[in-house]
Amino acid sequence: MSGDALRFVAPDGATAVFDPPFPPLPQGWAEADPVAAIVEHALRRRVVAVVLVRLGGFAAGVFDGDELVASKVGSRQVHGRSAAGGWSQQRFARRREGQVKVALEAATAAAALVLLPASSRIDVVVTGGDRPALRTVLADARLSSLRARVSARILDVPDPKARILGESLEACRAVRVTITEPG
Repeated sequence: MSGDALRFVAPDGATAVFDPPFPPLPQGWAEADPVAAIVEHALRRRVVAVVLVRLGGFAAGVFDGDELVASKVGSRQVHGRSAAGGWSQQRFARRREGQVKVALEAATAAAALVLLPASSRIDVVVTGGDRPALRTVLADARLSSLRARVSARILDVPDPKARILGESLEACRAVRVTITEPG
């Protein structure tokens, strides 16, 4: 055991590290049955806020236990990058920058609309999607009261849709297992 992770070493030197969600684990978690303690911790009822952002799409939701109690999902058009050169490329890049700005503002507004009314009850904020876009959204002053509760774990999600948001709680609760084979 190291910190909040449980590590097993096989006779051949292979290791398995169990990294639980929502650190820190409670004091004394490893004294009796550490595996049961990690499972209980992962499944404990809590209020989890989820913010998923990719350029062009966003989803924000609040789960109270297993129930999605508030959510907002949306999208904004953001064109891909252009490989053309010259004036056309510069004009296209300026238009894309404007589209990105509008998309990230919409994602931020949705996150504030959904998360702030429940902010006093939220135990943890789990994010997912595009890291630079998430940094921009979370840097907004409207969400400053939630920054201390943002989990270091970032979910790998496809285009944020209502179905993806609804399924995200399972990924938030997942115990990540990393297996390393010897040399």
